[in-house]
Amino acid sequence: MKKILICSLLAATAFTTGCTKKFNELKIDTNRPESVPPSLVLGGVENDFTQGAWSQAHRWNQFSNCNYNYYGNQEYNWTNVSFNPYNTLKNIQKMEEEATKIGAAAQNPYGALGKFFRAFFYYDLTMRVGDLPLTDAVKGLAVGTPKYNTQKEIFVQVLKWLDDTNTDLAQLIAKGDNTLAGDYYYSNDIRKWQKAVNTFKLRVLIALSKKEADADLAIKQKFAATLADPAKYPLLTGLSDNLQYVYNSTFNKYPTNPDNFGFDATRYNTSATYLNNLVALQDPRTFVTAEPAAKKVAGGIAPTSFNAFVGASSGEDLADMSTKAGNGEYSFINRKRYYSTYVAEPNIQVGYAEMCFNIAEAINRGWITGDAESWYKKGINASIAFYGIVNGNNTVYFQKPGGTLNDYNTYVINYDENAYYNQSTVKYAGNTAAGLNQILLQKYLAYFQNSGWEAYYNWRRTGVPVFLTGPGTGNSQRIAKRFQYPTSEIATNKTNLQEALQRQFAGGVDDINADLWIIK
Repeated sequence: MKKILICSLLAATAFTTGCTKKFNELKIDTNRPESVPPSLVLGGVENDFTQGAWSQAHRWNQFSNCNYNYYGNQEYNWTNVSFNPYNTLKNIQKMEEEATKIGAAAQNPYGALGKFFRAFFYYDLTMRVGDLPLTDAVKGLAVGTPKYNTQKEIFVQVLKWLDDTNTDLAQLIAKGDNTLAGDYYYSNDIRKWQKAVNTFKLRVLIALSKKEADADLAIKQKFAATLADPAKYPLLTGLSDNLQYVYNSTFNKYPTNPDNFGFDATRYNTSATYLNNLVALQDPRTFVTAEPAAKKVAGGIAPTSFNAFVGASSGEDLADMSTKAGNGEYSFINRKRYYSTYVAEPNIQVGYAEMCFNIAEAINRGWITGDAESWYKKGINASIAFYGIVNGNNTVYFQKPGGTLNDYNTYVINYDENAYYNQSTVKYAGNTAAGLNQILLQKYLAYFQNSGWEAYYNWRRTGVPVFLTGPGTGNSQRIAKRFQYPTSEIATNKTNLQEALQRQFAGGVDDINADLWIIK
């Protein structure tokens, strides 16, 4: 009994004397890093920034259709937007903190790009929903219920961030700062980032075209100042400058590829809004992005005839679309380009062709002086060149009837740049409403499977091209104008949300068919 008592006392003594760590020290998980290199955080931010091809957004852009209801549809019965971008905004803040923690100067590449990414995420989110928390946002427990800024205030801040990014990058370039790492878009080249930032700024200014008389925004003056000083505001100079995501065959495969061809290739067909406009323009992009409709070819129409290509209306009843697609009445996505490899084509986030059309639009609207036709032609040529189409003979590939994925017929088509441009439907009609519509249509065509929501945003702003509606688009055959706010805001930030709704929409109704400030 005495031995047992002694052993117990010794064990207790050992236990109490061994627990000398403070409680806060015990909370530290030594298996988790307390900090990470900013380059790793940047990679995550860029991943969130990337808006891929063949997404639901591109069906709402009316580029393609899903003809099988189990896998999707074209309905604009929009509900709640996601506020997940605020998580990315927190990571941007963390990236900046980690950069200074490892000794970076107050002005550094991560901080500069952090401002650009803030501008982008706020721009994209406000374009979808309206007013947002900004001034009070991303402050953690200090501000648990952030107030909403107006959409105008958000755009003022977005433009400021973009100007600040340009200033920071210019000064970093002058200093020879090459400390950026982890950037897979431009391989850490901040000179290219500076061009992309200023090109994105032109996008934002064009998006505000209905507010050109607003003195606080000074849209026309800012656009003119950017174009007038290329040394201060360098812009993209060609396709090689595109801010684009390049796929690879190992980890980041193109969304349509050999792995999913058998599963979904016949469930998605081209949209009339996109393809039928190409056909009407006798545009060579037709032969690269789509397959001829099998029924047309079986009926004797040559596969290289524009008459062989037919897109389906996004508004068509889904059951009818499915039946017709199965009968070969509609064109499918080009098999060779979009399914035969894992890399297909780069996915443009901010591109040269769009920039050319934005400048042409600004000239057409009288914001700046210049040759709108020249920029319009540059935009067309850049978009066509993106598909590898050259002036002269081009080889195109269409899947053999009943053939496997890699079983193609090859054809040669001739593209005559001058003949194409000199068509009355293509040749610039001057700085008129007709000329503006031509610019907007060609910009829409250049957006195909690129630049996220921009094709829809431009349609909402201008009505070009005509978006098709019907039973298949839902929402009482209307194209929705915005998303609703997240349900989480109703639960956690109701007072501020209601205030924002009241100042934006009649009766404070969170209505997907209500106009945002930016398009009023």
